[in-house]
Amino acid sequence: MAATTTAVPAGLRAGQLPRYSPVGLLGLSLAVTGALFLLFLLAGMTAAYNVTGAIFFGLVLWVVVVYIASFIVEGSRRAKDRLVTALVCTAFGIALLPLISLLVTVVTSGLARFDVAYFSESMRNVTDAGGGAIHAIVGTLEITLMATVISVPIGLLAAIYLVEYGRGVIARAITFLVDVMTGIPSIVAGLFAFSLFELLTNNPGYRAGFGGSVALSLLMIPIVVRSSEEMLKLVPNELREASYALGVPRWLTVMKIVLPTALAGIVTGVMLAIARVIGETAPLLLVAGFTDSMNYNLFDQRMMTLPVFVYTQLTQPGTHVNDFFNRAWTGALVLILIVLLLNVIARVVARFFAPKLSR
Repeated sequence: MAATTTAVPAGLRAGQLPRYSPVGLLGLSLAVTGALFLLFLLAGMTAAYNVTGAIFFGLVLWVVVVYIASFIVEGSRRAKDRLVTALVCTAFGIALLPLISLLVTVVTSGLARFDVAYFSESMRNVTDAGGGAIHAIVGTLEITLMATVISVPIGLLAAIYLVEYGRGVIARAITFLVDVMTGIPSIVAGLFAFSLFELLTNNPGYRAGFGGSVALSLLMIPIVVRSSEEMLKLVPNELREASYALGVPRWLTVMKIVLPTALAGIVTGVMLAIARVIGETAPLLLVAGFTDSMNYNLFDQRMMTLPVFVYTQLTQPGTHVNDFFNRAWTGALVLILIVLLLNVIARVVARFFAPKLSR
């Protein structure tokens, strides 16, 4: 009896590209577009080398090259799969382009004044070159630390109430108010703090760092509540029930079981809340004011912060404009480095305090 053979479609008999060919084609595409932009720069067609443009057109070229190479070697079926994969990766890369452009611009412009004097001198009696932002850095750290001290206990206790105790109308009202506070513009928080301390002190021109801390805490509290609430909800109910079965009261269960289990996520949420408010300018400009001198006292006189320092350097330049702009760019770079450091600390703390699971 003769054996019958089944015809295999040509697309399934096609060859296959090497495993790392997409990565190699990506590097080749970026090299080609990078070289083209370099030629444009040398020919005087552009004033500066456009890194963002080179990456963007390199990604677009990569999608086309990957599809053509896969179509020739592997056939149309595999080529469509690689095309979709390349489009997804390209979309991710394009989404990162604004961040890459921002980092390149801030780093290249901020390194001009990233020196010892910038971190050891203030702007007192400085009208042109020189000076520094130590008074703004200290003010930012003090105001943000005080805002954290105010907002973390309130936000954490509110989250514990919503998850462990809250039921009915009161819990729904708190959740609704937290959602509303999440969308409050920062300028509104600054106006509230300014009006509050103006009424309390009977001083129409009130300016102090503590007022800025209160304004920032209004922006931090809803973030802390939401992040802590979600972390507490992730704690398995079996842990609570086991504790209750041993006769442990609810408050002690929260303290000894629930909070230690969710501590890593709570700390991460707090760090993200700090990173969210540390760059706010409007509320601090309103209630903390600005000064060229060092002020360590949160409760007396104006206090400079890094966002306000950058704003004033850009909007109120003196005769030597470049000196003011360089200080502003360096202030922006320092802010980014502080936020980066906070995120690294959050990652380390989350890894350190994460529950150890047995294998």
